[in-house]
Amino acid sequence: MSVPTFTKSGAKATTPAKLDKAVFAVMPENHELLKLAYDAYLANGRVNLAKTMTRGLISGGGKKPWRQKGTGRARFGSSRNPIWRGGGIVFGPTGEENYSKKVPVAMKRLATRQALSLAASENRIKVVEAIESKGKTADLVKFFTKIESVNGSVLVVTENKTAELVRAANNLQATKVVHAAYLNVYDIMNADSVVISQKSLEILNDWLGGKK
Repeated sequence: MSVPTFTKSGAKATTPAKLDKAVFAVMPENHELLKLAYDAYLANGRVNLAKTMTRGLISGGGKKPWRQKGTGRARFGSSRNPIWRGGGIVFGPTGEENYSKKVPVAMKRLATRQALSLAASENRIKVVEAIESKGKTADLVKFFTKIESVNGSVLVVTENKTAELVRAANNLQATKVVHAAYLNVYDIMNADSVVISQKSLEILNDWLGGKK
């Protein structure tokens, strides 16, 4: 499989890069595994901040609202009863819930191969000789324009996530830089263009192709 290939200056390369079929030609029979990996990424990054107060955590309510018998009303022992206004919450989040999902390594790698294969089939993958940056956003935008990746979200896959490249990409809302070893299904599926450096392509072939 050959894909559009560019030099580090953004010019069209004379020899197109070839994608390993073991990594970029693994089309999913269904999308259940992709959805599992996608949901697991979101779940594992979820911050558990929701917390409600039970009747035991709300101040007040220590005095019995009225005497047990003789009033004609239902008996109550505390004004912090959950069925009262201002009372505690029943079965609410406690802040100790665990939303993380575990996905076996083999399944993660297979899902990543499937996501890359879908991106390749949709012509969303582009290979560049190298991705260099001096920290200027304008230069990065020019580079994206040359390789026809200026529209939509861009995922930059590099073997060397430098501070200069990250600084230049941070000013672009729809651009994200990831190291090749940390590529995941979520970023691939959400990107309109996946720009991969030549060395990153070798890392992906070794990591996902089972060579190492």
